[in-house]
Amino acid sequence: MIYLDYQATTPLAPEARDAMLRWLDGPEGTGFGNPHSSHKLGRQAAAAIEAARDKVASLFPPGGKVIFTGSATEALNLAIRGSGNKGSVSYSAIEHSAVGDTADAAGKSHVLNVSKEGQCNTAQDMPNDVRMVAVMQVNNEIGTIQPTIDWHRKAKEAGALFLVDAVQAYGKITVTQADMIAISAHKFHGPKGVGALWVRDGVELNEVQTGGGQEHNLRSGTLSPALIAGMGAAAALAKERMEEDAAHTLALWNRAREMFDGWVLNGSEDARWQGNLNIRKDGLDVARLMSECRDIMFSAGSACASGSGRPSHVLKAIGLSDKQAKSSIRLGFGRYTTIDEIETAANAINKAAKEQEQWG
Repeated sequence: MIYLDYQATTPLAPEARDAMLRWLDGPEGTGFGNPHSSHKLGRQAAAAIEAARDKVASLFPPGGKVIFTGSATEALNLAIRGSGNKGSVSYSAIEHSAVGDTADAAGKSHVLNVSKEGQCNTAQDMPNDVRMVAVMQVNNEIGTIQPTIDWHRKAKEAGALFLVDAVQAYGKITVTQADMIAISAHKFHGPKGVGALWVRDGVELNEVQTGGGQEHNLRSGTLSPALIAGMGAAAALAKERMEEDAAHTLALWNRAREMFDGWVLNGSEDARWQGNLNIRKDGLDVARLMSECRDIMFSAGSACASGSGRPSHVLKAIGLSDKQAKSSIRLGFGRYTTIDEIETAANAINKAAKEQEQWG
């Protein structure tokens, strides 16, 4: 099996797994305490969470706090719903549904268009009552890096909060300036089931679910020391390896571009994270291709939208037709991918695609 779906999830780092095991001990061990209890086991678990919080915070801008959540989706809901409902939320046309659907459901919303290169430029108007602008840093389907610095400036000029989905950026590139930033541990080699919302100092939020208010009186529910410890270890490792991982990913990208000669790249060639290769071939039956290459794990788009039967809203937003969108594939790779795997996968995918062209 060759795994090339890093945008859906990344392999768990051994260091993250080791960090988690200490906090999964049963009755014979000492790692099972509730971090919100005041006795010794609780205090030990709480200390592990705070140590992990510092590690996660080290990859964010200074001057903010980390709120642990169950996922990036929960973090984005907290940001959008917790910041009030007076005014409009403007979000880019290529945002994850966790932003778009939440903004639509929370009140008035407005969609910002993107270029055929897959970037949301600032030369467009927003509603006069805009209260929040949401532009992701790296797109999950086509990998394009957005001009978030310019959008941050424009949001401030409009008196609006600026929210960034940095799920595909955190741990890979420097995280942008914003008022709130959402991340998910399993996208940078941490465990599933834990995410975070970074909130700039001075930004006030309301809780969106009631309960014990365990996490800064904003997020109720018992925190998992094991998941958070794994997230912290993954963050520390990503910080340590960022340059090394980026160089390795670029080498994989260059080889993949060579191997997939004749395919059309979706999105910008330059303004992108090179661990995301979204390409198309006119007339390609992607479902058939995936069946014929079943030992290669790649995607036809976002994992969250798989099975819907609808063409990708991201590919539609950059001007692709339904046919072009449905003839596109996404290959995601990174730290644990080898050049040999890229070459083997490319040979198999190219062979299957060529047979489709020949035999229909």
